[in-house]
Amino acid sequence: MTTDLRTTAGCTLRDAGKDWDAIRVTRSTGLSVIEILGTRCGAVVEDPLTTSLYFFVAPGVAAAWDVDTTRPLGSGSSVTIPPDRRTQGPGPHWRMCPGEDRWLTDADALRAALADSLRPGLGMERLG
Repeated sequence: MTTDLRTTAGCTLRDAGKDWDAIRVTRSTGLSVIEILGTRCGAVVEDPLTTSLYFFVAPGVAAAWDVDTTRPLGSGSSVTIPPDRRTQGPGPHWRMCPGEDRWLTDADALRAALADSLRPGLGMERLG
């Protein structure tokens, strides 16, 4: 059964596992990952209530995802999707808006960016 529930704020609760899976990360980690990925980053939803970012990956990726400090959301999970082009709150909004060819982030690139973002001293290297 597909969930497609619209909220009063215009958001839609959408099931993962069909068109995409999602990887949830903390906001601070997610912002670093977006910077590392640059133009390779797909759409990203920010949820201020949970201070989380959601990266969208190919369906089925969540089943084998095993990266510490992240939570994979595949079949049986849902993600709140904001209205098109909502880029600020209150509530869930796009940190990176989806485009026709920019919905999904490559899972291997996301995994590598997560590893880089969690490496000790990364922030200091960028400053130096």
